[in-house]
Amino acid sequence: MSANTASYQPVPGSKKDDAILVVDGVRRAFGGLVAVNVDHVEVPRNKITALIGPNGAGKTTFFNLLTGFDSPDHGTSVFNGQRLDGMAAHKVARLGMVRTFQLTKALSRMSVIENMRLGAAHQKGENIFRGLIAPLWRAQEAEITARAEELLTRFNLAHMRDELAGGLSGGQRKLLEMARALMVEPEMVMLDEPMAGVNPALKQSLLEHIKGLRNEGRTVLFVEHDMDMVREISDWIIVMAEGVVIAEGTSDDIGSNQAVIDAYLGAHHDSDLGGG
Repeated sequence: MSANTASYQPVPGSKKDDAILVVDGVRRAFGGLVAVNVDHVEVPRNKITALIGPNGAGKTTFFNLLTGFDSPDHGTSVFNGQRLDGMAAHKVARLGMVRTFQLTKALSRMSVIENMRLGAAHQKGENIFRGLIAPLWRAQEAEITARAEELLTRFNLAHMRDELAGGLSGGQRKLLEMARALMVEPEMVMLDEPMAGVNPALKQSLLEHIKGLRNEGRTVLFVEHDMDMVREISDWIIVMAEGVVIAEGTSDDIGSNQAVIDAYLGAHHDSDLGGG
């Protein structure tokens, strides 16, 4: 291998052989602050991609723009060939791209199983007229409940089935939110800081569940500050700083990238970005 080949690092916005999500020229400003200004980025299909960067880099805002919880000033995002810009969040989810939140959105006064049922799409009983005629929706509701119970078992929450979601621990809420996201059978799962507020006992469980999503053929894009987690499960890493994608590549690529090291100096001067 030549020296030039050995020192090659992927450039920001590099083309992927099979990209499930392609973003072009997405910009979002709040007054005079440009929170996101992404020229081009592609997310590879059936991989786990980490989105990292110092605090204030624009990661969560970028998530919001991709999933319909905010609208860009301009630019396009294309998921599986379908343009998402301007699309409402629930319609993005129906296309097969769902997300979780750094602060979990479980409905605390509803039971765990009720939270799960709410995650299912195209429910016949949601229609006010069909809802009055039980035979039109009862069979589907039984199927939805069976699917929900399977997922609760998978995520070790079956014993909490009838408990109020507000009684779950922070880590259990993360598990519930991930399980609920799978009720729509998504192709892509977006996780915003899945390890935030999770105790060490549940962290490994969450890691295994995230890897399980990839093993099922799903694509994962997640925001995370825990670099040990990023190194352990990521196939690819995208780095943002001041709203811009400054680098991408494997864990080894990122750990030796001077632009990334410079971006983390100060706020994360003690972070080990290397592979060891």
